[in-house]
Amino acid sequence: MAKATYKTAGVDLDIYADSMARLPKLMTKTFSPQVMRLDGGFAGLFALNGPARQYSDPVLVSCTDGVGTKLKIAVAANRHDTVGIDLVAMCVNDAICCGARPVIFLDYVAMSKDDPVLLEQIVTGISSACQETGCALIGGETAILPDMYQSGEYDLAGFCVGVAERSEIIDGKAIRKGDSLLGVASSGCHSNGFSLVRQAVFELGGYKVSDPVPELGGKTVGELLLTPTRLYVRPVLDLLAKYGANDGIRGIAHITGGGLVENLSRILPQDCVPAIEKGSWPVPPVFDWIARLGEIDEAEMARVFNCGLGLVLVLRPDVAADVAASLAAMGLDCYPIGKIA
Repeated sequence: MAKATYKTAGVDLDIYADSMARLPKLMTKTFSPQVMRLDGGFAGLFALNGPARQYSDPVLVSCTDGVGTKLKIAVAANRHDTVGIDLVAMCVNDAICCGARPVIFLDYVAMSKDDPVLLEQIVTGISSACQETGCALIGGETAILPDMYQSGEYDLAGFCVGVAERSEIIDGKAIRKGDSLLGVASSGCHSNGFSLVRQAVFELGGYKVSDPVPELGGKTVGELLLTPTRLYVRPVLDLLAKYGANDGIRGIAHITGGGLVENLSRILPQDCVPAIEKGSWPVPPVFDWIARLGEIDEAEMARVFNCGLGLVLVLRPDVAADVAASLAAMGLDCYPIGKIA
């Protein structure tokens, strides 16, 4: 009888070494001067105070998230260069809601069998999103777990750490009755509700990922549903620098699973509620398409999806028009959607 080895158990250390050799070039593209090199170490080091910014009373802000069953669409479409963007976005977009600047990111990739090319595609997306948001990818973990996943499948988790000056943390306490609500457009479904998306599109609608959708511009189902989550970090940081945390900008909500009302209500004082004007923003056609295929009612759609708004800003009323103009100049569509009551 042959002797057991790690390779016969499903983990090939030579292939794993190939995978690890592909990652450093993607990581170093994201580094800032505050990343402290520790070649061969067991951790990533980052100096909070650096040439770009000095903090007098820094507070660390941590976020973690994943991509969910959107990954099953990536596997079916054999396209893996966008889900890494989703992974970063779902974390850093949370961090900026309290006024933090995301500074470091770590990833966790788990797969049934090591695939260096697949891993490189995934991390390429993570690296590009980290570069766009000024977040250093300083470490991570690749776990090869035979028998845990079906062949070709994988899972992702992301971990972001941001930093904020204690006096500039946005905690919602500055929100007042009469404040304006400004919704910032999403890029589509982002990374939420994909169990319902898959049921509506594939089970009930009978589509395959390669099928074109003429009423949505002829893009394939895979292209439509793998549109990555929009990254809001740089626009929000620019707005905070211009209008002030807890002054002009009094609250920020990332609209994820749970929809608009639930996510917005999380940041409001107990005596405040969002008075949202129905029909005050255009709902992207992809949501109408999903709702029609699954015969999903309006209340369920609003509870599960962002329905076209990925971020909502709570603003001092006298700056709302100027903030909207600033976002438009950055290329972001935004809409006055109501007030705080």
